[in-house]
Amino acid sequence: MNVVYEDNHLIIVNKQPGEIVQGDKTGDATLADSVKAYIKEKYAKPGAVFLGVVHRLDRPVSGLVVFARTSKALSRLNTLFREGRVRKSYLAVVGRVPAPESATLTHWLTRNERLNKSFAHPAEVRGSKQAVLDYRLVGHSERYALLAVRLHTGRHHQIRCQLAAIGCPIKGDLKYGAPRSNPDGSICLHARSVEFEHPVTHALVRAVAPLPQAAPWPAFAEAVEADAELS
Repeated sequence: MNVVYEDNHLIIVNKQPGEIVQGDKTGDATLADSVKAYIKEKYAKPGAVFLGVVHRLDRPVSGLVVFARTSKALSRLNTLFREGRVRKSYLAVVGRVPAPESATLTHWLTRNERLNKSFAHPAEVRGSKQAVLDYRLVGHSERYALLAVRLHTGRHHQIRCQLAAIGCPIKGDLKYGAPRSNPDGSICLHARSVEFEHPVTHALVRAVAPLPQAAPWPAFAEAVEADAELS
């Protein structure tokens, strides 16, 4: 487990692909359980450890997850996330350079619970929710392009669905049209950074997750390091 930021009120962890943040029907061990065990051991805490789950990442996605260590922080972080006062950036590897190379995408998403999949529509339809994100090209190799993505809304599978809607499914994401899976079952979507006002001290908190080590991520290391917004 890679702890990126930690204080008395919150902890930010770099999640690995394949880990689940909270328990689901699989019954697999969760990242939240691992974080609780880490806190219990590090601080020799007796009894149960409090840990509040503020948000989630999809199981095949890597990157930053914010947890609250106190009930006060949990309540205030929930408000920050709900009001869109948390600035999150993601990196996505896709199969081609999009046209245009940067844009704001606006779709209306519907969710199929049975398929666990979202569908993008160009206009509002019954039961849909508006989804907005910005993307821009950071770099490209012979086979792939790296996009930086910022979310304005937080919808189910939003980045995966919206990039697929413009013909740029994320590498390894079979559910949304990628031609093949990744060997480790991941998809090449990484929660790179998070920035917000500390829920208790009100200081600025900014955390950055290192790039995954599996291919093709290392091919984009120089481009990411040279990008001031991502470093």
